Amino acid sequence: MNVTWSTTSALVILLVCASFNLSFGVRYSPLLGQCSPSGYLHGKASHCNTEHDSECCKAGKKYPQYHCSPPVTDETSATLTINSFAKGGDGGGPSECDGEYHSDDEMVVALSTGWYNHGSRCLKKIRINANGKSVLAKVVDECDSVYGCDSDHDFQPPCPNNIVDASPAVWDALGMSGDDVGDYHITWSEA
Repeated sequence: MNVTWSTTSALVILLVCASFNLSFGVRYSPLLGQCSPSGYLHGKASHCNTEHDSECCKAGKKYPQYHCSPPVTDETSATLTINSFAKGGDGGGPSECDGEYHSDDEMVVALSTGWYNHGSRCLKKIRINANGKSVLAKVVDECDSVYGCDSDHDFQPPCPNNIVDASPAVWDALGMSGDDVGDYHITWSEA
């Protein structure tokens, strides 16, 4: 009887420790249902494109880094931000998924690192719900939640872990303009 209890106890302790070790590796704790920063990036100041009121890195400021995002559901809560995927726009370089720039008239988005999931959603459509409307947009890029404050990221800080960064066309299709454009609470799902 003691051997069975000891073996069972040891197995339970081993599984608990393993789950904590896995959760610390990506900073997502399935037990807590949350994604925490995996570290902090020290900002470096330089010129960045402030189109659409983009934030520029500040020297010495610490920016949280995330390798994870909240779980994807049928109504994943997110923050919609605006981004130009056009050459010379505030999005920086060409899109990760296809190596191309995209017109501000195209219905395209970038997802935070965890949702981008190493490109697994590249060129797939997602459904965005906001302002009483629903639209489809194609995933073409990663809104990098780990790295930033360098020329590859237009000297902008890493994205938060819950961002759907959308082209002006997506905002227009949702019927939003003026003061509504910027940071807006939405839900999204895979289409």
